[in-house]
Parts: sequence; C-alpha cells; structure tokens
Amino acid sequence: MIKYSISAFFPAYNDEYTIESMYVKLTEVLKRITNDYEIIIVDDCSPDRSGEIADKIAKKDKNVKVIHHNENKGYGGALQSGFLASTKDLIFYTDGDAQYDVFELNKLIPYIEKYDVVNGYKIKRNDPFYRKILGSVYQFSVKILFNLKVKDVDCDFRLMRKTIFEKVKLRENTGLICTEMMRKIQVNNFSIKNIPVSHYERKYGVSQFFRPKRIFVTLIGLLNQWVRMMILRRKD
Repeated sequence: MIKYSISAFFPAYNDEYTIESMYVKLTEVLKRITNDYEIIIVDDCSPDRSGEIADKIAKKDKNVKVIHHNENKGYGGALQSGFLASTKDLIFYTDGDAQYDVFELNKLIPYIEKYDVVNGYKIKRNDPFYRKILGSVYQFSVKILFNLKVKDVDCDFRLMRKTIFEKVKLRENTGLICTEMMRKIQVNNFSIKNIPVSHYERKYGVSQFFRPKRIFVTLIGLLNQWVRMMILRRKD
C-alpha cells in the first residue's frame, strides 16, 4: 500500500467489449495499492454501448464516475476531460481498448516517490506490420522535432503527479496531445522515468487513426504544433 490516493481513467470510444474487464482489473489492482482511489470512464460520444455500460458500472460502484461528451472531442479532448476530472494525488491513465495490462501499474508505482512521471514504453508493439513501421517513423520524427527524451511518447500507460497540471496546460484535441504533454512536462523540468510494459494485440474494434485522411490531418497538425512550440516557443 502507498500513501498516495490515485485517480485512474481511460477514454472509451467503440470499446463496449472491453470496458467491463478494464473496470474489474483496475479495481483489483487499485485496491492492492491504495485505500483511496477513483476510476473515471470518459465516454467520448461513442456510437456503441460504451456509455451505457459505463453508467451501469457507476451505479453499482461509488468509486466510479462517468463523463459523457455530447459530441466527439477526439482522443486529446477525452484525455483533457480525464485529467480535469481527476481529484487524487496521482493520475494513472491508459487506453480503453485493453491493449495494455492494467495490472502492470504495479511496475510503475515503485518509482513515483522519486519521479514526477513514470512513463511506460512498449517492450514489443503487437500491431499489424504497417502500423509498426508507421509507428516507428512517427516516434523517431517527434523525438527529433521536439527534442523529446521520453522513450515512447505514444505509449498511453502513464502514472503522474496531479500537481504537474498546475503548470502544464493542454490544448490539443487529437492524438498529438501526447507530444504536447510530454514536451511541456520536459520543459517544465519534471522528472521522468521510463519503464517497459507489455503491449497486446487489439481483440475488438479497429483503430480510428491509421486511415489516409487521419494520417494527413495528423501530419499537418504536427507541423503546426512544431511551429507553435519549437519556433514560436508558445507556452499556451
């Protein structure tokens, strides 16, 4: 058991088949770690039964709360809602598709006493070959463009101190929020520890990102983000 309280959240979009298992596993691991926790499910206006299932869970468990978006705000918007709703000392977040094992939160916990952020990195990416290639190119590019020291900027398996967000303000509504967040954490001199975590094949649903239009929009957004943060040195 640790002395800190923990807020754990995950976004839900087309994740109706994994929400229940995510909740059960998170509850089990959090009870072993702390006496004070909350679980937040962010329903990003999901077209399936994700929101309905989340509400049923919350009715049975007072430690669970659900945020419903009236319109889809994107991955970044879902993360922002999760961070804003978190009330505990520490914040842990991951994805709702169960490609990460929430039991591995136990790997991160021992380091939070000495570090502000404990950032997971994928031991092996379990995705189709083309996604591995695109992911590797993206990782290399953002590390160079933003001078990032973090090992895996897109590994959404992070434990961090809530006080970080007294200085770090987020604005991105897309997946580019990860680059924005880790760059701002770095320039504000918060300490980061990288820890290897497992990554599993997606069993349900299809990723919304790896489509030509989405990739093009992301590239344009990445360029704008680079100009704003690295050239203009904007802090907003």
